[in-house]
Amino acid sequence: MTDAILEIVHQVMTSPWIYLVLFTLAALDAFIPAFPSESVVIMAGVYAASGSTSLPLVVLVAALGAFVGDHTSYFIGRGAGGRLLQRARPGSRKRAAFDWAARTLGERGGLVLVVARYIPGGRTAVTLTMGTVGYPLRSFSFFAAIAALSWGIYSALVGYLGGMAFENDPIKGVLLGLGFAISVTVVVELVRYALRRSRRTRGALAGEGRRARTTSAPEATRSDVPSSISVGEGGAD
Repeated sequence: MTDAILEIVHQVMTSPWIYLVLFTLAALDAFIPAFPSESVVIMAGVYAASGSTSLPLVVLVAALGAFVGDHTSYFIGRGAGGRLLQRARPGSRKRAAFDWAARTLGERGGLVLVVARYIPGGRTAVTLTMGTVGYPLRSFSFFAAIAALSWGIYSALVGYLGGMAFENDPIKGVLLGLGFAISVTVVVELVRYALRRSRRTRGALAGEGRRARTTSAPEATRSDVPSSISVGEGGAD
C-alpha cells in the first residue's frame, strides 16, 4: 500500500494536485497510522529544492492537514472514548490505562502531544486518549497547532536540504532525508530515556534524603532533652 501511494505521489509531484495529496495524507495519517505522510512531505521538500514545488506551501499544507487530522482523532476519542470510559470498571486494566493517561496529561500537559507528533503511531494514541479523557479543546488546539507546524517545517526542511545536496538525483535526496528523520527520532528517544532515568535517580536520592532526615530527627530530639533538663535544674538550684 505504501509503495503504491508513493508511486502516485511521485507522478503528481510536479502538478498542483500535490498540495491536495499532501493535505489529505497528513490528515489521514493522524488517525490512521498507515499512510506515509512524513515520507511524502520529505519528498515534496526534495522537489522544492529544484523549484518543482513551493517550500512554504509544502509546510503550510502539511501542517494544516496534520492539524485537521489531530482534531479528527481527538473528536473520535471524545465521542467513542467516553462510552469506553463509562464501561471501564474501577480497578480494571482498561480503567487503569485511562487513569494513567489522565495523570500523565495532568503532569505534562499538551507537551505530550508535541513530542508524540514525531513518534509513528504515537500521535494517534495520544490524540485519541486526550479526547477520551476530556482534555480541554482550547488547550488541545493550541498544542496541536505547535506540533503540526513544527512537524511540517521539520519534515519539509529535511527533504529540502537533502534535495539541495542531491539536486541532480532527487531519489538520493529522499533517502538522505528519510535517514536523517529516522536518526533524529532515535536521538529524541535516547534523550527521553536518559531524562527518565535521571528523574528516577533524583527521585530515589530525594527519597533516601527524606528517610535519613526522618530517622535522625528522633535522635536529635533525645539528645536535646537531657541538656534542657540540666539547664532547668541548674536554674532551680
